[in-house]
Amino acid sequence: MPGAGPAPGTPYPGGVSFFGDLRTVLRGPRFRRLFATRLVSQFSDGVYQAGLAGFVFFNPEQHTSAAAVAAAFAVLLLPFSVVAPFAGVLIDRWPRRQVLLLSALAKAVLTVVCAVLVAGGEGPAFFVAALLVLSVNRFFLSGLSAGLPYVVPREQLMMANAVTPTCGTVASSLGTGVGLGLGVLAGTGPLSTGMILAAAAAGFAAAGLVSLSLGYRELGPHLEREPEEVRAAVGGVVRGMVAGIRHIRSRPPARDALGTIGLHRVLFGISSLMTLLLYNNTFTGGGVAGLAGFSVSAGVLALGFFLGAVATPSATGRMTPGAWIGLQLLVLAVVLAVFALPFSAALFPVAAFVLGFVSQGVKVTVDTQVQRHVDDAFRGRVFSVYDVLFNATFVLGAALAAALVPPSGLGTPVLVGMVAVYLAAGLGWTLRERRRAAVLPGPPAQEPAA
Repeated sequence: MPGAGPAPGTPYPGGVSFFGDLRTVLRGPRFRRLFATRLVSQFSDGVYQAGLAGFVFFNPEQHTSAAAVAAAFAVLLLPFSVVAPFAGVLIDRWPRRQVLLLSALAKAVLTVVCAVLVAGGEGPAFFVAALLVLSVNRFFLSGLSAGLPYVVPREQLMMANAVTPTCGTVASSLGTGVGLGLGVLAGTGPLSTGMILAAAAAGFAAAGLVSLSLGYRELGPHLEREPEEVRAAVGGVVRGMVAGIRHIRSRPPARDALGTIGLHRVLFGISSLMTLLLYNNTFTGGGVAGLAGFSVSAGVLALGFFLGAVATPSATGRMTPGAWIGLQLLVLAVVLAVFALPFSAALFPVAAFVLGFVSQGVKVTVDTQVQRHVDDAFRGRVFSVYDVLFNATFVLGAALAAALVPPSGLGTPVLVGMVAVYLAAGLGWTLRERRRAAVLPGPPAQEPAA
């Protein structure tokens, strides 16, 4: 049951390696069923993304102006934010297993529609259907996050949050490779893209079937034990979101963690747009060379994501989550100053690697803090607020970069400002944890319940 285990914020024992953590959480049969649902769906997401790429769908790298890149990011991410509030309220009201099942089946049907439309050359209608698939996916992903505390003990949440998204990303990458392989076999053109999308639709349907291995109420919510406010939330999505925000405000550990991830995502949006401009207009002459250089940077960024997830459970077994966040932000400030500020094509990938490491390390820690410090009655709405924050702040960062960074990408004042913000945030978390350790008795890893 949620709530079992050590006090909120207490790092779980063990968790010394990624694969060790994976073996630990896989011992739970309920976790294995939810994990399998995630892997099948995210593998299919990768196949679907390969189909979109085949149809030149949302490819920001092809845009050379800052405004065009920012607009592409907005079109890609903001639909998630529009759907997220509805997803949160309903996830707090509907059986979450049913949310997984029905959203997976809806994605399958919509992807079949995409396949038919692209095969018939219906471009505008295809984009509408594709956006609907991306939007419905919010229900699925929010359901996975809200249901996770029901299938792992509280002390294993940190390791579960580290291994599940990382394995999901690997599954998605494998799916993309399979989708591209199908494209090679089937040839180019709309018919080939339609075949790839049809394969993705079959995968989404399979994910829905796998979710049936979970019990109807196994992922909550248990409304019979919750206040009447939850039952009335369906009547007002906005009221539900406001209730989720108020709940976050009353839980300082979750509030501070979400504020930090929002700030980081603004800066990550700035750095993403800056990187695209640098590889298109400064480090290379653009075109194939620019895309190749950007792909290297994206590759080391992804490696950083993976290693950040691997390192976080072990790190939070040795220090408080807040201390780990502070340390990462301070390291990132130093690395950006040393390896990014020279604007060297040879040094920039080092900064990208550390940025990826810190991004995932902070996110895994924030996910766990939110899950530990919010009530289950509000968890779906809180994660929907999290989704809005995560995507909207990234788009805000891209928009700020479009206004502040020159077309060359050589935005020295902007990058200096990023270093200063990361340094201030890192110092803030470090001093906060030191004050807490001085006040609280016992080992420094202890953190008071919200």
